[in-house]
Amino acid sequence: MNAFDIIGPIMIGPSSSHTAGACRIGNFARIIFESLPSEVTLYFSGSFAKTYKGHGTDKAVVAGLLGFSASDERLRDSLKLANEMGMKVTIKCEELELAHPNTVRIVANKTRRGELCEPNDIMEVIGSSVGGGNILITRINGVPVEVDGLYDTLIITHKDIPGMITKISKALSDKNINVNGLKLFRSEKGGEAVVIVQVDDNIDGSTIVNELKELQDVSKVTYLKALKPL
Repeated sequence: MNAFDIIGPIMIGPSSSHTAGACRIGNFARIIFESLPSEVTLYFSGSFAKTYKGHGTDKAVVAGLLGFSASDERLRDSLKLANEMGMKVTIKCEELELAHPNTVRIVANKTRRGELCEPNDIMEVIGSSVGGGNILITRINGVPVEVDGLYDTLIITHKDIPGMITKISKALSDKNINVNGLKLFRSEKGGEAVVIVQVDDNIDGSTIVNELKELQDVSKVTYLKALKPL
């Protein structure tokens, strides 16, 4: 055992799984949503559903959506702060089949009052807190994925047509970016596909995200910076 195992992460407690990990799921969902939602519904599953009130899991996920870290003291007041910032929060419980016990499904609506709701304004992220503050994002807008946040990650949504992986790989190679993991997920053949690319390099400041967005048949590119250790 090391000091981290004994002392635990730096965080607002009480639980690294139910609080710190939950906050990190909210952090990633905020990046994927690209802005603060006007409304968000948290569907807690498994252990999360049974203990979220006592462990402050609801406050933690909302804090993450507001952009707070797991050690930010504002986490305790996140539900109040979300209301003040114009984000309506609803809490529900459900049982997701084959899901990790510590799982939350986050459904967000980015439409503001008086605006017409477009299909892309409704977004969904499913994430699990797998222990010690570590997380795994398992679904984005209905497409199964695997994102753990340990490396800088690109989430590239595109049409499921031949040649897309080659185009994406070439764009990364041209920037001398080393790929350490690449996985392809799709909703159905010929439908929407998602490529998850983990890279060894810190790509902050790189133009690769904009260049990937300009590729034909790419609809969205999200950059997730590697999570710092708690």
